[in-house]
Amino acid sequence: MSSQKIIILTAPSGSGKTTIAKFLLAEFDQLSFSVSATTRMPRDYEQNGVHYFFYSELEFKQLVKENKLLEYQEVYPNQFYGTLYSELERIWSDDKIALFDIDVKGAFNLIQNPKLDILSVFIKTSSIEVLRKRLIARGTETEESLAKRILKASEELEYSKHFEYVITNDKLELAQKLVKTLVEDFITN
Repeated sequence: MSSQKIIILTAPSGSGKTTIAKFLLAEFDQLSFSVSATTRMPRDYEQNGVHYFFYSELEFKQLVKENKLLEYQEVYPNQFYGTLYSELERIWSDDKIALFDIDVKGAFNLIQNPKLDILSVFIKTSSIEVLRKRLIARGTETEESLAKRILKASEELEYSKHFEYVITNDKLELAQKLVKTLVEDFITN
């Protein structure tokens, strides 16, 4: 196994990439979750260093200035997300494959890097209406944040053609099975 492989799961918010990422982590000992850095406030259940590395906007901009991020994006106004080089070093030093669960534009930036050995998978729902229902069911969105996420999802879907594989996640078990097959192939080759 190459110790410098990366698996990227990306999707519009609410498409199921985090659920599929958790499934893959349970299925494959060779994978290690790459914890992203962000400037957004933690949710009640989130722990620093487990779910995300939480930084102030000033601290995050300092990481950018010091070239400590492999990629980063301003996903929403004044809300940054990125991947720390130190996370990849941690994962690769354990001879694991990094599993990324990241936003579409950050993923797009990563797949542009020819030096990286990447499996890229774009997860989507069959329609924006299905996505809207999922986001509402979460119970975490205001009308305003829901509208922003739906608009952003429409834009992000345009990026799907740039990824190796596009999986429609309307039946979770099927989507998990398909992604598992792709990962098995990537790990063994």
